[in-house]
Amino acid sequence: MDMKLELVAIPVTDVDRAKAFYADQVGFNADQDHQVSDDLRFVQLTPPGSGCSIALGTGITEMAPGSQKGLQLVVADIEAAQRELRGRGVETSEINDMPWGRFVFFSDPDGNTWAVQQLPPRP
Repeated sequence: MDMKLELVAIPVTDVDRAKAFYADQVGFNADQDHQVSDDLRFVQLTPPGSGCSIALGTGITEMAPGSQKGLQLVVADIEAAQRELRGRGVETSEINDMPWGRFVFFSDPDGNTWAVQQLPPRP
């Protein structure tokens, strides 16, 4: 049986601020923004090239804003990814070289954390 992870909830305090951060600064595609009811607003954003999206809004999750930790994006070129993120105004860490890849880290305005990884060369 195939199982595909296709949506991850991101807990935020300000939906519009978070949507702007992920779309305008990080570069995710803004797929949907629906005010379903007074208690439910569903915003879906997808990293370019990804089969998995994030969801944020009101009534989406009971997690506390900023409590989603360690989400990971994978890129072909960590230097280019860091330059692009910084060029869009995202504060990133320096590049960290580890045996299992090269990483840059950033947080959204609520403190949800992300890792951007360049995989090591395959033997």
